[in-house]
Amino acid sequence: MPSPLRLVRFQENGLLLVIVALGVLLTVFSGSVRVPLFTTGPDGARQRVFTTGANGEREAATIERNKFLNLQNLAQLAKDTSFVAIMAVGMSLVIIAGGIDLSVGAIYALASVLGALVFHHFGPEGAAAATSTWLGCLLGAGACVGAGLLCGLVNGGLIVALRVHPFIITLGTMAMLRGVAFVATRGQSIGGFPAAFRDFVRHETGNGLSLVPLAAMLAVALAGGIYLSRLAAGRRVYAVGGNELAARFSGIQVERVKLGVYLLSGLAAGVAALLSLGYYGAATSGDGQGYELNVIAAAVVGGASLTGGRGSALGAVLGALIIQMIASGIVILGIDQNYSQIIIGGVVIAAVVLDNLNTWLARRRLAAKAG
Repeated sequence: MPSPLRLVRFQENGLLLVIVALGVLLTVFSGSVRVPLFTTGPDGARQRVFTTGANGEREAATIERNKFLNLQNLAQLAKDTSFVAIMAVGMSLVIIAGGIDLSVGAIYALASVLGALVFHHFGPEGAAAATSTWLGCLLGAGACVGAGLLCGLVNGGLIVALRVHPFIITLGTMAMLRGVAFVATRGQSIGGFPAAFRDFVRHETGNGLSLVPLAAMLAVALAGGIYLSRLAAGRRVYAVGGNELAARFSGIQVERVKLGVYLLSGLAAGVAALLSLGYYGAATSGDGQGYELNVIAAAVVGGASLTGGRGSALGAVLGALIIQMIASGIVILGIDQNYSQIIIGGVVIAAVVLDNLNTWLARRRLAAKAG
């Protein structure tokens, strides 16, 4: 029987093939579009390129590019993927341990709102505008990430203490946390953040690639990969998800493992919320609506088994990229966006069916060898 690490590598290779295939299909069928031509000026800023037309008038220069395979679209794809991928890594930990977290979108919203309130307080229009900008940034970041951690702690604590299925607990906290976010903001958008914070998060290369969200996604994926594959704590997560009763009899503190994965899931949602605050510059209680489906879909498509005991951090990131490529492809191909959730839901069902088929085939192979 192949080792779990070999199965993981096989799974991730398959995801890479899917990504390549999707990229080829979108490149071939997306067509081309004419876009403005930019260059870098003497001051380092991007500026439009102009030419003189046949009639002697000054005209904006354009260039024809593939709708999908161009640097600007790929940079946008990387940025959009980063927010979901960070939360998908946290969700994978929960699913590998045999749980589920339906409140991840609500945690994202509440963390965004609480962080935004602190950032606004220290922003240009806030009561503490004269205070050190970096102090305000640190406090705002702490409030955002801390809120995510606290929400994850509440989820894990309730699941462990009440011994209720995580589906029910996180379904309840999903409504409660979003309600708290609405009460905190009275349904209003919160903006007016310190410019230094936004400039840092929105730092881009010449082609519009947002470096900070991408770097954060890679760092979270690396940390999640090391945690799951190199640390004893990660192996205990696999053990609990694979067979909770056997893990308990082997001396693993199952409750501590469950509490830990929900704590890390909340942390991941808080980090994603912090990045979104810096990039978009505002927060409302409606932020993250529907993220539950996208995040769970990314984790499942990335190889996390809903029966527990299987998955990886890299797979979650690749799954998030596939989901985002599908969403982006719907827009590029001119398909009605109302079909987006239908397609993503179908992808989740297909991934679960394939996972069940893989599990059934593995059991058949084991039975054949035993016989």
